Amino acid sequence: MIVLVDIGNSNIVLSMYDGKINETYRYKTDPSKSIDEYYTILKDILKNAKGIIISSVVPELNVIFKNLSIKYLNVEPIFIGPGIKTGVKIIVDNPKEVGADLVSSAAAVINEYGENAIVVDMGTATTFTLIEKKVIKGVSITAGLVTSRDALVGETSQLSQFEFKTPSKVIETNTIDCLNSGLLYGHAFMVKGIVEEIKKQNNNDYQVIITGGASRFIRDLFDKSYIFDDLLILKGLVSIYKKNS
Repeated sequence: MIVLVDIGNSNIVLSMYDGKINETYRYKTDPSKSIDEYYTILKDILKNAKGIIISSVVPELNVIFKNLSIKYLNVEPIFIGPGIKTGVKIIVDNPKEVGADLVSSAAAVINEYGENAIVVDMGTATTFTLIEKKVIKGVSITAGLVTSRDALVGETSQLSQFEFKTPSKVIETNTIDCLNSGLLYGHAFMVKGIVEEIKKQNNNDYQVIITGGASRFIRDLFDKSYIFDDLLILKGLVSIYKKNS
């Protein structure tokens, strides 16, 4: 049993791999928790682990999860980073700046969808990663959908927190539906616009794979030419684990 761990700025996602990726579990990222606190929360998932591979963009938690794995499981975890075989080349100004999550997603895309693609990852930030011939050529970053909502609500005293719901039309007639329309349509058209501009500037027609926790909120606003894959980072972790085990 291999445990797959994706540590993001907002959430930690875990799953188990035993020939297939099993159910996923999502927890709020909390750098203040100790090794023992995290183990208490995660012990039912980790108890049969024979290996652990971790994608992390929260450096403060790397030592926590490393020591947790060694202390309780006697397993040395694999972290996505320098020295790890990924099957992905990175050609940017500073390759170390490219997050482990983007590398994991790229590994999954190359393994499953082909060597030329645009990956849209909708998390705390929404990122656009251009992959050509198994090479990460660059990234575009903007505020994520939930981040945009929280910023808007936080600065507007008359608005309360609300849940995303796919709007029936662009122009709505009550505050919650108006917010859903503006944020969801706005983010969807932003994604489509940036994707089309990437294709235009690079004179190429790439497959587009959309992933990340917030992607489910805009899925119904896209046609079938866009691929939605909720497990992309975890698939990448499996691919990378096999290259390094």
